[in-house]
Amino acid sequence: MLLKKLQLKTIDYKLVLTMCFLFFFNSIISAQEIIKDTVIQKPVQLQPGQKQKIDGIIANVGDYIVLDSDIDKGYLEITAQGGSVKDITRCQMLGKLLEDKLYAHQAIQDSIVVSDAEIRGMMDDRLNYMVQQVGDINKVVAYYKKNSVEEFKTYFSDILKEQKLASEMTKKIVDAVEITPEEVRNFFKKIPKEELPTFGAEMEVAQIVVEPKVSAEDEQKVKDRLNAIRKDVLEGSSFATKAVLYSQDPGSSPNGGFYKMTRKTPFVKEFKDVAFSLGEGEISEPFKTTFGYHIIMVDKIKGQEVELRHILIAPTVSETALKDAKERIANIRAKIENKEITFAEAARTESDEKETRANGGTLINPNTQDTRFELTKMDPTLYSQVSNLKDNEISQPILNTDDKGKKTYKLITITNRIDAHTADYAKDYTKIKELALKEKQITTISKWFDTKIKDTYIKIIGEYRDCNFVYNWLKK
Repeated sequence: MLLKKLQLKTIDYKLVLTMCFLFFFNSIISAQEIIKDTVIQKPVQLQPGQKQKIDGIIANVGDYIVLDSDIDKGYLEITAQGGSVKDITRCQMLGKLLEDKLYAHQAIQDSIVVSDAEIRGMMDDRLNYMVQQVGDINKVVAYYKKNSVEEFKTYFSDILKEQKLASEMTKKIVDAVEITPEEVRNFFKKIPKEELPTFGAEMEVAQIVVEPKVSAEDEQKVKDRLNAIRKDVLEGSSFATKAVLYSQDPGSSPNGGFYKMTRKTPFVKEFKDVAFSLGEGEISEPFKTTFGYHIIMVDKIKGQEVELRHILIAPTVSETALKDAKERIANIRAKIENKEITFAEAARTESDEKETRANGGTLINPNTQDTRFELTKMDPTLYSQVSNLKDNEISQPILNTDDKGKKTYKLITITNRIDAHTADYAKDYTKIKELALKEKQITTISKWFDTKIKDTYIKIIGEYRDCNFVYNWLKK
């Protein structure tokens, strides 16, 4: 669960680094979040006269070890998220660490490969965030008591690799689990009537989108501007500096337009085609994607990975074009209101949004991949646009601006409402299937642990041998 955005007051950079390290280790924080000024209490307090416990190995799982301090870091992570550690025992925390180690160990046995390029990409993301928070890479290095940046990177790389191996192993187990309609039916039947889940109110929504037309003259202005930048770079100017000054891509312009990518990286096809057609040091001609016009310069080619910089500039939409788009969508709305055409037919023939056009404008919930949106979980912007609409009512033209500044006009309508209700097999089959699949995945993982624990060298030391674990780590 993501942390809530909190007001930043004053904060110790050491606390920031600890939080960054732990949050990124579990992939639970985004670069937009702010961490509250918080005092993290140690889970174990020394009594007067009590000796400081020396950190040491408390468990082995295959070639992996668990240190006593790893448990304290686990407590710190939960506390930093705003959670309570009051009811979490050290035995429970150790059990979770043992699970992670076994996943990573078995990933190696199963020949799951994590490339150096993947780890470098993860490393860059995490270090960039840490440095943004504290302002100096040397503070990061000093906090983790390493002698150099390279020593810290080696240490951090090992942790990231273990994390990635565990993630890939978990994915391999879960992805192999399939469920049949008969299993879904049996899952539903075994739920006592009084324990059937309740699903919140939902709705299905459709939209028609009209994009303002950019004139050929405005497009040519952008291409001319990019060609001028390209010429300056070829004559000795810094591409990275130009990207910082002129690129409209918020994801890369602060870093001089820098990206690392392989053919599997989820960039649009046009961008990848150009990127992989260039040699080191080459700069592309301006080319167009759905985001605007780009130029790319390739810095390095490392096997299947390309390190590049790019500049994005989108043509300016004129007020005349915006006005024309509004008039066009108003005419579409009038035709629907006058019963000349249905909303779905208008979406198929008039909408400029390729993703929804084919299915009559129906939106797909990005979280569930079906057409229903639960009201309590709906995106706030979308909810504000549909919350006051009545059945079969079509919104007035809405001017929409996306996160990259692109402006469009759209019409929205509610095509179906589903009131809050107790689970019904026929109406809620998709949701029930998800619940049944999750139960089967949990059972599969449990069986996997039972089998792999028997086949793996596992040793637990000292007082932790008295723990009552969920899995049979002690092989009793």
